[in-house]
Amino acid sequence: MTPENFKPKKDFNTRLENTKSLPDIFEVVKAAVWECHRKSRGGLMLGLANLGNHPEGFFGGFYPVGSNVIVMNKIPLERIKETRLELYKPYAFHVLLHEYLHTLGYMDESDVRKMAHKITKEVFGEEHLATKVAANTAHFFHNLVYPGATWQADEMKMELVGGFDRESASYIC
Repeated sequence: MTPENFKPKKDFNTRLENTKSLPDIFEVVKAAVWECHRKSRGGLMLGLANLGNHPEGFFGGFYPVGSNVIVMNKIPLERIKETRLELYKPYAFHVLLHEYLHTLGYMDESDVRKMAHKITKEVFGEEHLATKVAANTAHFFHNLVYPGATWQADEMKMELVGGFDRESASYIC
């Protein structure tokens, strides 16, 4: 039996399913963090960049401390589209949640992984694909990285994603 506090809340499943873009997914991330921790931060941007391919490890994104940008590795997003499209939204949710927690001041990687898993489990339930990604990202490596090829991008060219962090847009403009 699943404890009451780990049942999906406010139909986050439907909210994630209905998203059409990374900014839409980020709105679900922010709602989940608010639902579980009553914390938020505005004024963020999302950059997509080729951060390389690392079959023996993994690099999904990062947050430069003190900045207002989350950078996602676009290589896993491209790989998912080739291997398992239904993983795209749960994976993007996970990476954006993880990096958003960093923007809120949580810096310890181990703690952030645990928090991301707990939040995901709380809003989606144990069996949701996003919860499974949060619990064990390595299990999905074959969908996230190109096998047998390691490369680092020669230079990081970042594309900013328009319409990100919509709540903050009015005072940023």
